[in-house]
Amino acid sequence: MIYSLRGTLIFVEDNYIVVECCGVGYKCLTSGETQRAVKQEIGNEVKVFTYMNVRENAVDLFGFSDIDELNCFKMLTSVSGVGPKAGLAILSEFSASQIAFFVSSNDSSSITKVSGVGKKTAERIVLELRDKFKMSKIEKKNSDFGVLSASRNILEASKALEVLGYNQNVISSALSGLDASLPVEQLIRTALQSISKGN
Repeated sequence: MIYSLRGTLIFVEDNYIVVECCGVGYKCLTSGETQRAVKQEIGNEVKVFTYMNVRENAVDLFGFSDIDELNCFKMLTSVSGVGPKAGLAILSEFSASQIAFFVSSNDSSSITKVSGVGKKTAERIVLELRDKFKMSKIEKKNSDFGVLSASRNILEASKALEVLGYNQNVISSALSGLDASLPVEQLIRTALQSISKGN
């Protein structure tokens, strides 16, 4: 099992990155969250936490920019009907802390915003992961540092931008990198400025 990779980021594509270690390039399937975290690091050294998925006819390596995202991915894919593809799709829309918030607050409807995730699957995620998140370091970390509250601000800003007619890709791009603890109004204003500039 490959636990992590540290090497030079040599390639970034829509759903994967390549990290070169000692002359060997490792293709890691990644979420949008990880893509956003490392996309400026091409040519520089990066570290990603990995998960290897062995199937009958393929071996896939998944890479994550931090351990919380990896742990969240493992929990998501432990849910019946949620495979690695769906797990990545969910983590491309929401951070690990946001997912922890949705699960802890029984908010399955927010998870259904992810393409390919229906109501029943979202409800299973909330039901099956509630106790796991309560026992996980993700939940503890969120409680200790107020990340759940910050996630609520991001969620409210996202909903407001959606009402204004923007799609989730544009919204995620505009909100990524912003200080999630900022007031909702400021998040919306800053995101709209970013969208208007085409960033």
